[in-house]
Amino acid sequence: MFVHNKRLQYTVRVGAPNPGLANLMLEQFGGPQGELAAAMRYFTQGLAEDDAGRKDLLMDIATEELSHLEVIGSIVGMLNKGAKGQMAEGVEQEAELYRSLTGAGNDSHITSVLYGGGTPLVNSGGIPWTAAYIDTIGEPTADLRSNIAAEARAKIVYERLINLTDDPGVRDALKFLMTREIAHQKSFEKALHAIQPNFPQGKLPGDPRFENTYFNLSQGEGELRGPWNQGPEWEFIEDPQPAVDGGDGHASVQLKERDMKAVQDMAGRTRSDPQVDPKTGADLGSGGALH
Repeated sequence: MFVHNKRLQYTVRVGAPNPGLANLMLEQFGGPQGELAAAMRYFTQGLAEDDAGRKDLLMDIATEELSHLEVIGSIVGMLNKGAKGQMAEGVEQEAELYRSLTGAGNDSHITSVLYGGGTPLVNSGGIPWTAAYIDTIGEPTADLRSNIAAEARAKIVYERLINLTDDPGVRDALKFLMTREIAHQKSFEKALHAIQPNFPQGKLPGDPRFENTYFNLSQGEGELRGPWNQGPEWEFIEDPQPAVDGGDGHASVQLKERDMKAVQDMAGRTRSDPQVDPKTGADLGSGGALH
């Protein structure tokens, strides 16, 4: 059950309308690192979670992300407030209105025209929100790592947005949202390491022949060794050759006699003749076939 409190989780104080800034703020409203994506990520994970502790954690944070969606949406709404009235009532001269919407050099005029200065579920480039932003796979140790990374990416976007404005009220609200991303990262990491062992993900072990092998597959100037590819844990393969499994490196399949004959018939019917040099549409188009 969801119950809405009409007061925001954090007070929004916008100094002055700014439709250009509002458009940039949409990145955290309907963008891939935004609050709706986070809420849906954790909500859908929570619904499928069988562990009582993780379920409670995911539902708590999913609900908070909806609160953050309301905060960032309120910022967008306040920043668009002047433009919304001007667009609706036509109180400015056309040229002045256009300049006010495009002064930030972004697509805020498009957002204002299409959505009337509202809070559409799009990112700052106008791309609609999509469930493709949610990469949940249904394995807690993998999903929690993905959640940690998602919170980290959102934190960076908030940093960038803070750096774009000198409005103290907007900066204050954005700093709160940014800080909550840090708190969520910590909670998800605690939940991850409460599962022991949690690596590798899933149930099946890796193949010990390749689990601690590093293949040097990008060779040339700039090669560097470090803890990611050297030390007692690693077997470093300086010059990898196919096939690393000791086979011949070719793909094969066991076919029934009937299937093999059909494949051979098709190969014969579509075989290329290397002795033929046919005239083509490209020859005709270039005039080469006429000489």
